[in-house]
Amino acid sequence: MTGPVVECVPNFSEGSDPRRIETIVAAMRVDGVHLLDWAMDTDHNRSVVTIAGEPAAVVESAVRGAGKAAELIDLTRQQGAYPRIGAADVIPFVPVSGIKLEQCVLLARQAGLEIWRRFGIPVYFYESAASRPDRANLEDVRRGQFEELREAARKDAARRPDVGGPGLHPTAGACAVGARKFLVAYNIFLDSTDVAVARAIAREIRTAALGLKGVKALGLTAHGRAQLSINISDFQATPISEVYKAVSKLAVRHKTAPVEGEVIGLIPDAACERESEWMRQLIEFDPAAKILENRLASPLAWPDRG
Repeated sequence: MTGPVVECVPNFSEGSDPRRIETIVAAMRVDGVHLLDWAMDTDHNRSVVTIAGEPAAVVESAVRGAGKAAELIDLTRQQGAYPRIGAADVIPFVPVSGIKLEQCVLLARQAGLEIWRRFGIPVYFYESAASRPDRANLEDVRRGQFEELREAARKDAARRPDVGGPGLHPTAGACAVGARKFLVAYNIFLDSTDVAVARAIAREIRTAALGLKGVKALGLTAHGRAQLSINISDFQATPISEVYKAVSKLAVRHKTAPVEGEVIGLIPDAACERESEWMRQLIEFDPAAKILENRLASPLAWPDRG
């Protein structure tokens, strides 16, 4: 790719219907945009798509994805283990090369305005694109999920969207659009079926509790096992090996241990620690498919629009 390159990682609230996600991804095909990855998670009932390319084209691709998701996903009928407020739940823009985070903030604002203008889906801006300090953290924006937010947005001015509203879209909810640095989405499976154990460990490793900078965690059940769903927003300040070490230490207290891991979406080469225990535990990790730089050099084919 030549010229500025921006990555976008839309998360859609659908993880059980492959055809539906394929249709959403196909709708995102725009000249100048490359498809790098898309993965479904049935337990979370969520899909993560990664695209990259020329900034204006990536904005258009993301907006189209949000519109198609609104057509196909009805949040009044959707449930999953992962918190969500929208059919197109989050749309973050990430600088890759030749572009700064501040410019990605402008891209996020453009995308948010278009999502509201074209589809009537209200938008909250988060992370570096946040227009208010209390919306920098995505957890604060998503508090109570779709079911609570659709009531709160109408009654409480502090919870109204940044664009559109005051009410949410009746079936597509709202979309959180942001700008951020690379985020590593890393799941750890414990040698346990007790979700309470995963939740207890998640509480302790979250930034506010343990002081691991840029780390967010949830305790969930996935594939019948206790799972830690972890987002690491600053892997340079907090390497993944440090997170794994903290989880391992806490797991001993609960008479369990981490036994497998997985990376959701792509991971920058700089975040990989090839001789580490956490990488040895990864399930079916293919560097050609999972490392960002490798996938940029060899993108996926777009699914058929038909």
